[in-house]
Order: sequence, then structure tokens, then C-alpha cells
Amino acid sequence: ARCQCKIAPRDRRNCGYPGISAAECKKAGCCFNASPPGMPWCFAPKPKKVKKICPNDPHSRRNCGFPGITAKECERRGCCFRAYPAGVPWCFYHRIMEE
Repeated sequence: ARCQCKIAPRDRRNCGYPGISAAECKKAGCCFNASPPGMPWCFAPKPKKVKKICPNDPHSRRNCGFPGITAKECERRGCCFRAYPAGVPWCFYHRIMEE
């Protein structure tokens, strides 16, 4: 994403080799910006921002517990807990979403 490449030139971490082309740089998963001179042109992007969410669709839940698990035990495992509806996991894993 373009916003991952908005890095102050002095904070750029080199990601290529001298003379690397923009295409080669991008193919390596890096950012390319040929200005200003004297700074890395091919540089590592900022890490993606992600957040954990509890999926709303009960049928997409991936089980994280066991029958009879309490909300406290489930949350201690770092998972979501919703004691409804019947027939689906009540203790289930988060989904990771990009911001």
C-alpha cells in the first residue's frame, strides 16, 4: 500500500543494492523513491497496521475452546466468547483485519 511507503528519508532502511531499478525494488516488496539524493531509494515499507476483531458470522467461527469453557477461560486464551447461538463454537479465534 502506498501509505506504507510514506517514510521520512532519514528514517528509510535500505532494501536494495546500488543501482537497483524501481521494478526490481517493488518486485522485492520494497518502496522506491529516487529523491532526495544521498538517501536510500529502495527502502523497507512500514509494517501493515492490523487489528483483531471477533467475527460476526457465527458460522465462520474457528473453535478456540472446548465444550463448557467459561468466558474467563476463553478470554485467558486470547479468544472471543459469545454464548450464542447454539450449534457453533462459543469460544473462537479473532480475525486479523488490515486497517
